[in-house]
Amino acid sequence: MTIKDLECFYVTCQEHSITKAARHLYITPQGLSKTIKNLEFEFQTKLLNRTTSGITLTETGKYLYEHLPQILNSYYDIYKDIQKINQRQNREIDLLSAYGILRLVTPECISAFKKEHPEITLHYREYPDKQVERLFGKNEGNVAFTIGPSDFSDVHATLLESFEIKLLVNKQHPLSTRTSVTIQDLKDEPLYLESSEFYIHHLIIKRCQEAGFTPNIVFETSGFSLCHKMVKKNRGISVVVDFVFDDMGDDSMVLIPFSDGCYRWSTYMLTRKDHDISPDILLFQKHVLKWMNAIKDGKILR
Repeated sequence: MTIKDLECFYVTCQEHSITKAARHLYITPQGLSKTIKNLEFEFQTKLLNRTTSGITLTETGKYLYEHLPQILNSYYDIYKDIQKINQRQNREIDLLSAYGILRLVTPECISAFKKEHPEITLHYREYPDKQVERLFGKNEGNVAFTIGPSDFSDVHATLLESFEIKLLVNKQHPLSTRTSVTIQDLKDEPLYLESSEFYIHHLIIKRCQEAGFTPNIVFETSGFSLCHKMVKKNRGISVVVDFVFDDMGDDSMVLIPFSDGCYRWSTYMLTRKDHDISPDILLFQKHVLKWMNAIKDGKILR
Protein backbone atom coordinates (compact mmCIF):
# COMPACT_ATOMS: atom_id res chain seq x y z
CA MET A 1 0.00 0.00 0.00
CA THR A 2 1.33 3.43 -0.98
CA ILE A 3 0.25 7.04 -0.55
CA LYS A 4 -0.68 6.98 -4.24
CA ASP A 5 -3.08 4.08 -3.56
CA LEU A 6 -4.77 6.07 -0.79
CA GLU A 7 -5.01 9.14 -3.06
CA CYS A 8 -6.68 6.99 -5.72
CA PHE A 9 -9.24 5.70 -3.22
CA TYR A 10 -9.95 9.23 -1.99
CA VAL A 11 -10.59 10.55 -5.50
CA THR A 12 -12.83 7.57 -6.24
CA CYS A 13 -14.93 8.38 -3.17
CA GLN A 14 -15.22 12.01 -4.24
CA GLU A 15 -16.22 11.15 -7.82
CA HIS A 16 -18.62 8.33 -6.79
CA SER A 17 -17.46 6.52 -9.90
CA ILE A 18 -14.42 4.44 -10.82
CA THR A 19 -14.65 5.57 -14.45
CA LYS A 20 -14.76 9.29 -13.57
CA ALA A 21 -12.01 8.91 -10.96
CA ALA A 22 -9.80 7.03 -13.43
CA ARG A 23 -10.24 9.83 -15.95
CA HIS A 24 -9.32 12.40 -13.29
CA LEU A 25 -6.25 10.36 -12.26
CA TYR A 26 -5.17 9.68 -15.88
CA ILE A 27 -5.22 5.91 -15.39
CA THR A 28 -7.45 3.15 -16.75
CA PRO A 29 -10.56 2.02 -14.86
CA GLN A 30 -9.05 -1.46 -14.76
CA GLY A 31 -5.89 -0.13 -13.15
CA LEU A 32 -7.88 1.85 -10.58
CA SER A 33 -10.05 -1.17 -9.75
CA LYS A 34 -6.90 -3.23 -9.17
CA THR A 35 -5.52 -0.52 -6.84
CA ILE A 36 -8.71 -0.53 -4.76
CA LYS A 37 -8.74 -4.34 -4.60
CA ASN A 38 -5.16 -4.22 -3.32
CA LEU A 39 -6.28 -1.79 -0.60
CA GLU A 40 -9.15 -4.08 0.33
CA PHE A 41 -6.70 -6.99 0.56
CA GLU A 42 -4.33 -4.88 2.69
CA PHE A 43 -7.08 -3.82 5.11
CA GLN A 44 -8.80 -7.22 4.99
CA THR A 45 -12.18 -5.59 4.34
CA LYS A 46 -14.50 -4.57 1.54
CA LEU A 47 -14.31 -0.81 1.01
CA LEU A 48 -16.70 -0.26 -1.91
CA ASN A 49 -19.96 -1.62 -3.20
CA ARG A 50 -19.87 -1.62 -6.99
CA THR A 51 -23.17 -1.07 -8.82
CA THR A 52 -24.22 -0.25 -12.37
CA SER A 53 -24.89 3.34 -11.31
CA GLY A 54 -21.53 3.84 -9.59
CA ILE A 55 -20.07 3.00 -6.21
CA THR A 56 -21.14 3.32 -2.59
CA LEU A 57 -18.99 3.11 0.51
CA THR A 58 -19.18 0.29 2.99
CA GLU A 59 -18.95 1.13 6.69
CA THR A 60 -15.19 0.53 6.68
CA GLY A 61 -14.83 2.40 3.38
CA LYS A 62 -16.61 5.39 4.87
CA TYR A 63 -14.35 5.24 7.94
CA LEU A 64 -11.23 5.23 5.77
CA TYR A 65 -12.54 8.06 3.58
CA GLU A 66 -13.31 10.26 6.60
CA HIS A 67 -9.80 9.80 8.01
CA LEU A 68 -7.87 10.13 4.74
CA PRO A 69 -7.64 13.96 4.71
CA GLN A 70 -5.76 13.90 8.01
CA ILE A 71 -3.51 11.05 6.84
CA LEU A 72 -2.75 12.62 3.46
CA ASN A 73 -2.23 16.14 4.84
CA SER A 74 0.18 14.81 7.48
CA TYR A 75 2.12 13.01 4.77
CA TYR A 76 2.25 16.10 2.54
CA ASP A 77 3.43 18.25 5.46
CA ILE A 78 6.16 15.77 6.37
CA TYR A 79 7.23 15.43 2.74
CA LYS A 80 7.46 19.19 2.23
CA ASP A 81 9.34 19.69 5.51
CA ILE A 82 11.85 17.06 4.42
CA GLN A 83 12.21 18.85 1.08
CA LYS A 84 12.91 22.11 2.93
CA ILE A 85 15.62 20.39 4.99
CA ASN A 86 17.12 18.98 1.79
CA GLN A 87 17.00 22.39 0.13
CA ARG A 88 18.82 23.97 3.05
CA GLN A 89 21.44 21.23 3.23
CA ASN A 90 21.93 21.15 -0.55
CA ARG A 91 21.89 24.96 -0.73
CA GLU A 92 18.90 25.15 -3.06
CA ILE A 93 16.67 28.13 -3.79
CA ASP A 94 13.27 27.11 -5.15
CA LEU A 95 11.71 30.28 -6.57
CA LEU A 96 8.03 30.50 -7.48
CA SER A 97 7.28 33.50 -9.69
CA ALA A 98 4.07 35.02 -10.99
CA TYR A 99 4.11 35.59 -14.75
CA GLY A 100 5.69 38.88 -15.74
CA ILE A 101 7.83 39.45 -12.66
CA LEU A 102 10.97 37.77 -13.99
CA ARG A 103 10.74 40.12 -16.98
CA LEU A 104 10.47 42.98 -14.50
CA VAL A 105 13.36 41.80 -12.31
CA THR A 106 15.17 40.86 -15.57
CA PRO A 107 16.67 37.47 -16.46
CA GLU A 108 20.11 39.07 -16.04
CA CYS A 109 19.41 39.42 -12.31
CA ILE A 110 18.95 35.66 -11.99
CA SER A 111 21.97 34.93 -14.19
CA ALA A 112 24.17 37.29 -12.18
CA PHE A 113 23.20 35.60 -8.91
CA LYS A 114 24.03 32.16 -10.32
CA LYS A 115 27.39 33.45 -11.53
CA GLU A 116 28.23 35.12 -8.20
CA HIS A 117 27.12 32.10 -6.15
CA PRO A 118 27.87 28.90 -8.09
CA GLU A 119 27.70 26.97 -4.82
CA ILE A 120 23.94 27.69 -4.63
CA THR A 121 21.47 25.94 -6.93
CA LEU A 122 18.64 28.21 -8.07
CA HIS A 123 15.48 26.79 -9.64
CA TYR A 124 12.51 28.88 -10.72
CA ARG A 125 8.96 28.08 -11.80
CA GLU A 126 6.40 30.49 -13.25
CA TYR A 127 2.66 30.38 -12.55
CA PRO A 128 -0.37 32.70 -12.54
CA ASP A 129 -0.54 35.05 -9.52
CA LYS A 130 -3.08 33.14 -7.46
CA GLN A 131 -1.42 29.80 -8.06
CA VAL A 132 1.87 31.15 -6.71
CA GLU A 133 0.10 32.20 -3.50
CA ARG A 134 -1.64 28.82 -3.17
CA LEU A 135 1.54 26.84 -3.73
CA PHE A 136 3.62 29.00 -1.40
CA GLY A 137 0.86 28.71 1.20
CA LYS A 138 1.17 24.92 0.93
CA ASN A 139 4.93 25.12 1.59
CA GLU A 140 5.98 24.79 -2.05
CA GLY A 141 9.17 26.72 -2.80
CA ASN A 142 11.22 28.73 -0.31
CA VAL A 143 10.92 32.17 -1.92
CA ALA A 144 8.27 33.68 -4.19
CA PHE A 145 7.60 36.64 -6.45
CA THR A 146 3.92 37.57 -6.55
CA ILE A 147 1.41 40.35 -7.16
CA GLY A 148 -0.46 42.43 -4.60
CA PRO A 149 -1.53 44.08 -2.50
CA SER A 150 -2.86 40.96 -0.81
CA ASP A 151 -3.09 39.37 2.63
CA PHE A 152 0.56 38.68 3.41
CA SER A 153 0.08 38.36 7.19
CA ASP A 154 1.51 34.81 7.26
CA VAL A 155 4.70 35.62 5.34
CA HIS A 156 7.42 38.23 5.08
CA ALA A 157 6.55 40.42 2.07
CA THR A 158 9.05 42.88 0.58
CA LEU A 159 7.79 45.36 -2.01
CA LEU A 160 9.87 45.27 -5.19
CA GLU A 161 8.15 47.77 -7.47
CA SER A 162 4.67 49.13 -8.15
CA PHE A 163 3.07 50.11 -11.44
CA GLU A 164 -0.08 51.88 -12.53
CA ILE A 165 -2.87 49.88 -14.12
CA LYS A 166 -4.39 51.66 -17.12
CA LEU A 167 -7.07 51.22 -19.74
CA LEU A 168 -5.79 49.99 -23.10
CA VAL A 169 -7.76 50.99 -26.21
CA ASN A 170 -7.22 51.11 -29.94
CA LYS A 171 -6.63 54.60 -31.37
CA GLN A 172 -9.82 54.18 -33.39
CA HIS A 173 -11.86 53.67 -30.22
CA PRO A 174 -13.95 56.67 -29.02
CA LEU A 175 -12.22 56.61 -25.62
CA SER A 176 -8.77 57.03 -27.20
CA THR A 177 -9.00 60.84 -27.12
CA ARG A 178 -9.62 60.95 -23.37
CA THR A 179 -6.86 62.00 -20.99
CA SER A 180 -8.36 59.90 -18.19
CA VAL A 181 -11.20 57.44 -17.58
CA THR A 182 -13.21 56.03 -14.69
CA ILE A 183 -14.39 52.48 -14.08
CA GLN A 184 -17.83 53.54 -15.38
CA ASP A 185 -16.29 53.90 -18.85
CA LEU A 186 -15.89 50.11 -18.96
CA LYS A 187 -19.64 49.54 -18.72
CA ASP A 188 -20.99 47.56 -21.71
CA GLU A 189 -17.62 47.69 -23.47
CA PRO A 190 -16.28 44.31 -24.75
CA LEU A 191 -13.48 43.64 -22.28
CA TYR A 192 -10.52 41.29 -22.68
CA LEU A 193 -9.16 40.51 -19.25
CA GLU A 194 -6.76 38.12 -17.58
CA SER A 195 -8.49 35.16 -15.90
CA SER A 196 -9.46 34.79 -12.24
CA GLU A 197 -6.01 33.29 -11.60
CA PHE A 198 -4.59 36.82 -11.88
CA TYR A 199 -4.73 39.72 -9.43
CA ILE A 200 -5.80 42.29 -12.02
CA HIS A 201 -8.98 40.30 -12.76
CA HIS A 202 -10.23 40.52 -9.18
CA LEU A 203 -9.35 44.21 -8.88
CA ILE A 204 -11.36 45.17 -11.98
CA ILE A 205 -14.33 42.95 -11.11
CA LYS A 206 -14.45 44.45 -7.61
CA ARG A 207 -14.28 48.04 -8.90
CA CYS A 208 -17.04 47.38 -11.45
CA GLN A 209 -19.28 45.80 -8.82
CA GLU A 210 -18.70 48.74 -6.49
CA ALA A 211 -19.77 51.01 -9.36
CA GLY A 212 -22.99 49.01 -9.74
CA PHE A 213 -22.43 46.97 -12.89
CA THR A 214 -20.97 43.71 -14.17
CA PRO A 215 -18.27 44.12 -16.82
CA ASN A 216 -18.85 42.68 -20.29
CA ILE A 217 -15.94 40.23 -20.30
CA VAL A 218 -15.88 38.65 -23.75
CA PHE A 219 -12.75 36.57 -23.15
CA GLU A 220 -10.48 35.71 -20.23
CA THR A 221 -6.84 35.19 -21.12
CA SER A 222 -3.82 33.62 -19.47
CA GLY A 223 -1.57 36.60 -20.11
CA PHE A 224 -1.22 40.17 -21.34
CA SER A 225 -0.20 39.31 -24.91
CA LEU A 226 -3.64 38.16 -26.10
CA CYS A 227 -5.24 41.26 -24.56
CA HIS A 228 -2.87 43.42 -26.60
CA LYS A 229 -3.58 41.42 -29.76
CA MET A 230 -7.36 41.82 -29.51
CA VAL A 231 -7.16 45.53 -28.70
CA LYS A 232 -4.80 46.00 -31.64
CA LYS A 233 -7.54 44.51 -33.84
CA ASN A 234 -10.02 46.89 -32.17
CA ARG A 235 -12.14 43.96 -30.99
CA GLY A 236 -12.50 45.47 -27.53
CA ILE A 237 -10.64 47.12 -24.67
CA SER A 238 -8.39 45.80 -21.93
CA VAL A 239 -6.79 46.75 -18.64
CA VAL A 240 -3.03 46.31 -18.42
CA VAL A 241 0.10 47.36 -16.59
CA ASP A 242 1.99 50.21 -18.20
CA PHE A 243 5.45 48.63 -18.13
CA VAL A 244 4.24 45.63 -20.17
CA PHE A 245 2.73 47.97 -22.76
CA ASP A 246 6.02 49.87 -22.95
CA ASP A 247 7.85 46.59 -23.63
CA MET A 248 5.50 45.69 -26.48
CA GLY A 249 5.40 49.20 -27.91
CA ASP A 250 2.66 49.68 -30.52
CA ASP A 251 1.55 52.99 -32.06
CA SER A 252 -1.94 51.67 -32.86
CA MET A 253 -2.98 51.64 -29.18
CA VAL A 254 -3.00 54.08 -26.27
CA LEU A 255 -2.95 53.76 -22.50
CA ILE A 256 -5.33 55.91 -20.47
CA PRO A 257 -5.00 56.35 -16.67
CA PHE A 258 -7.91 55.95 -14.28
CA SER A 259 -8.91 59.08 -12.36
CA ASP A 260 -11.32 57.52 -9.85
CA GLY A 261 -8.97 55.85 -7.42
CA CYS A 262 -5.79 53.85 -7.00
CA TYR A 263 -5.24 51.13 -9.57
CA ARG A 264 -1.88 49.55 -8.79
CA TRP A 265 -0.07 46.35 -9.77
CA SER A 266 2.57 45.84 -7.09
CA THR A 267 5.22 43.14 -7.06
CA TYR A 268 6.46 41.50 -3.88
CA MET A 269 9.12 39.04 -2.79
CA LEU A 270 7.83 36.57 -0.21
CA THR A 271 9.78 34.55 2.34
CA ARG A 272 8.50 32.43 5.18
CA LYS A 273 7.70 33.76 8.62
CA ASP A 274 7.27 30.45 10.45
CA HIS A 275 10.97 29.53 10.56
CA ASP A 276 14.41 31.06 10.20
CA ILE A 277 15.33 32.18 6.70
CA SER A 278 18.39 30.36 5.40
CA PRO A 279 21.55 32.38 4.70
CA ASP A 280 21.21 31.51 1.01
CA ILE A 281 17.69 32.96 0.84
CA LEU A 282 18.94 36.11 2.56
CA LEU A 283 21.73 36.37 -0.01
CA PHE A 284 19.22 36.06 -2.84
CA GLN A 285 16.87 38.58 -1.26
CA LYS A 286 19.70 41.09 -0.82
CA HIS A 287 20.86 40.52 -4.41
CA VAL A 288 17.39 41.11 -5.89
CA LEU A 289 16.77 44.28 -3.86
CA LYS A 290 20.18 45.67 -4.81
CA TRP A 291 19.47 44.88 -8.47
CA MET A 292 16.05 46.54 -8.37
CA ASN A 293 17.55 49.66 -6.78
CA ALA A 294 20.16 49.76 -9.54
CA ILE A 295 17.35 49.66 -12.12
CA LYS A 296 15.56 52.54 -10.39
CA ASP A 297 18.81 54.55 -10.27
CA GLY A 298 19.40 53.97 -13.98
CA LYS A 299 22.57 51.95 -13.41
CA ILE A 300 20.97 48.86 -14.98
CA LEU A 301 18.67 49.02 -17.99
CA ARG A 302 15.57 46.83 -18.02
